[in-house]
Amino acid sequence: MTATGWTWGYDHYAPDRERLVEALCTLGNGRFATRGSAPECPAGPVHYPGTYLAGCYDRRTSAVAGRTVGNEDMVNLPDWTLLRYRCLPDDGPPGDWLTPDSPDLRHHDVRLDLRTGSLTRHLFFRDAEGRGLRVVHTRVVHMEDPHLAAQRSMFSAYGWTGAVEVESVLDGAVTNAGVERYRNLEGRHLTGHRSGFGPDGTAWLTCRTHEPVTRLALALRTVTAPRTPAVRTATPATAVRTYRLPVVPRHSVTVVKTLALHTSADRPHARPRAAACEAAARAPDFARLLTTHEAAWQRLWEQGELRVPGEPGRVLRLHVFHVLQTLSPHTEDLDVGVPARGLHGEAYRGHVFWDELFVLPYLNLHFPEVARALLMYRHRRLPAARAAARDSGGRGAMYPWQSASSGREETQELHLNPRSGRWLPDRSRLQRHVGSAVAYNVWRYAQTTGDRGFLHAAGAEILLEVARYWAGAAVFDPELSRYRVRGVVGPDEYHDAYPGAARPGIDDNAYTNATAAWVLARGLDLLGELPAARRAELRENLSLGDEELLRWDDVSRRLHIPFHQGVISQFEGYGDLAELDWETYRTRYGDIRRLDRILEAEGDTVNRYQASKQADTLMLGYLFRPHELRTLFDRLGVDLDEDTWAATVAYHLRRTSHGSTLSSLVHGWLTTRAKGADAWRYCEEALLGDVADLQGGTTGEGIHLGAMAGTVDLVERGITGLEAGPDGLRVRPVPLAQIPRFSFTICFHGHRGVRVRVLPGRLAVRVPASPSGSGVLPVALPDGRTVGVAPGEERWFRL
Repeated sequence: MTATGWTWGYDHYAPDRERLVEALCTLGNGRFATRGSAPECPAGPVHYPGTYLAGCYDRRTSAVAGRTVGNEDMVNLPDWTLLRYRCLPDDGPPGDWLTPDSPDLRHHDVRLDLRTGSLTRHLFFRDAEGRGLRVVHTRVVHMEDPHLAAQRSMFSAYGWTGAVEVESVLDGAVTNAGVERYRNLEGRHLTGHRSGFGPDGTAWLTCRTHEPVTRLALALRTVTAPRTPAVRTATPATAVRTYRLPVVPRHSVTVVKTLALHTSADRPHARPRAAACEAAARAPDFARLLTTHEAAWQRLWEQGELRVPGEPGRVLRLHVFHVLQTLSPHTEDLDVGVPARGLHGEAYRGHVFWDELFVLPYLNLHFPEVARALLMYRHRRLPAARAAARDSGGRGAMYPWQSASSGREETQELHLNPRSGRWLPDRSRLQRHVGSAVAYNVWRYAQTTGDRGFLHAAGAEILLEVARYWAGAAVFDPELSRYRVRGVVGPDEYHDAYPGAARPGIDDNAYTNATAAWVLARGLDLLGELPAARRAELRENLSLGDEELLRWDDVSRRLHIPFHQGVISQFEGYGDLAELDWETYRTRYGDIRRLDRILEAEGDTVNRYQASKQADTLMLGYLFRPHELRTLFDRLGVDLDEDTWAATVAYHLRRTSHGSTLSSLVHGWLTTRAKGADAWRYCEEALLGDVADLQGGTTGEGIHLGAMAGTVDLVERGITGLEAGPDGLRVRPVPLAQIPRFSFTICFHGHRGVRVRVLPGRLAVRVPASPSGSGVLPVALPDGRTVGVAPGEERWFRL
């Protein structure tokens, strides 16, 4: 791997890491994305081309372990990048079709330009007779026009004359097969294929998904230089144009494929095939497409960049890049959520989890309109969450652990342990805390952006209905004089039942109960701040009576938080579980991140042990600053002093296997804020999680979007101690020697382009001159002072 300030690259070909390269070199524009796969290769054991459209899902059924199960997957769309080529020398027989796996490959180099959003592959082949062919592919997924993508391939001959035979392929015969453990599941998501050519030679392909039905149309214009006639062939699922391009030494020939992608979900509504063919025909040439694409990326970087010197800065820039490819300003117009693995692969089936909890803080500060659109995805699925609550015997809104198109629960019923080969019950749908995450995101978005209009309208409906769910889910225990929430799974995910219990779930997960109490308290606060007319309207529409609100207040003050040995228990009974011999397992297996799979393969279960996959109780320290956490526990009648919290952090940190990329992120946040000696170790692991594929092959199935966005947030809010609220910007930096200086630009309460710079012992805030008349920006400093920064002014502060 090689990297410079704005370039991410790989200077040789390694088949065993090609899936990783494809994922990390994915290009996207917030509407669709294409993996950074080699154009020469269809899907196979080494290569996996994939194109994914945000929000495009399909439901199929599969036979698994004697059962019929349904799964809704993000759909792998037809491959528009495929380009086969071979040499036809004048002085010899035709050569073989060339790929990176060919024995004639002498050089291979991949360069991802983060500044311009373009991917370039350089290949050089030389055969036994000394004939050479240099190939340069350049690809973009257009950031200005979200319907377009293009790929230019340049061929240069060395030491021979003749022709290069090129097949430009539009391949609809694709399936979802990018995740090995899903291979036994139905992966054929496209049907009704038709293909052909327009009068101008543009190839087109149409197909549709099964359920929900989305009609798809791809049009592919191929232009060669020099202009060369094509032989056209088509099957229902494939359209191919074959060219013979004459080559001589020192002169290049070029093939440009320009894609237009339209669907029945587009607005305004149009016939997809006609719209795609028209868009492909009118698309500018490659040079012009590249210019407008680069200009769009420049605008994104001006609004979204974080500048950090050195190697951490390069990785962070890559992380920002992938966030913006998945969630760009184009996302504002779509009905989509935050796919946990981006638009980069098929892991988690493209579903929406709670990962927006780690993504929205960055978007709130840089692209608030995108953050709002993602919250509206949750609001549109509020009816489905209400139905789920009713079906479970509750009230309010119960959001699903995994969401896709409709908002119904999409968590699979069975999951495969690849270590043992056994299909096991999947109880992760019991992670009811996802509803609290949705409510938390609503509140934090409003606090950060000042968008009270959203909070008082759609946001209020979400937050109040989640609060109502928790008030109903809590059951009073007269022995404890506390409310309890039973039968759930916490963020840890390992513990889905008590040892030997027939009933799934555990009781009184501390994180779940504490965040439920927080939601109830914020619901009451929100009702108190609403204008009287809106408050009356909501209370009438939701049938919120005084008696129910009194229960909210009571539950918010008396939810049970279990303790043992002077620390917060992960859940009731956690302290009674056996201690794991961590050293023995590390010695035996080395990497024990997926301890649950290891123990199950041994015939044991992680439910018996005090061992966590990732931060659970400690997530409270990620969501809430110390003063907020103390206030929350004070309301619950629990004394949480600094020593108790420090002991809790140390206790659970020693018992965590870090089986999720989010784990090192959260622990890096906590230890950094506490100035812990191990802070950089966790921060570095969070930074390298995807680029070094620390989870052992998972990155090739799709990047971890929450972890990537979270590392950026770790710098911007974690190290800076930045809190954006109604009273201004609060800053309380903590030194981290490995990242001593950095800067970023944020949007805040009507101010756009606010520049924050952090240096050792100093901090600067610059507010740009504002034609909109935004006023002075209050900045609250660690010493208790609040200083105003006027538009057009930059002020420096000693820390």
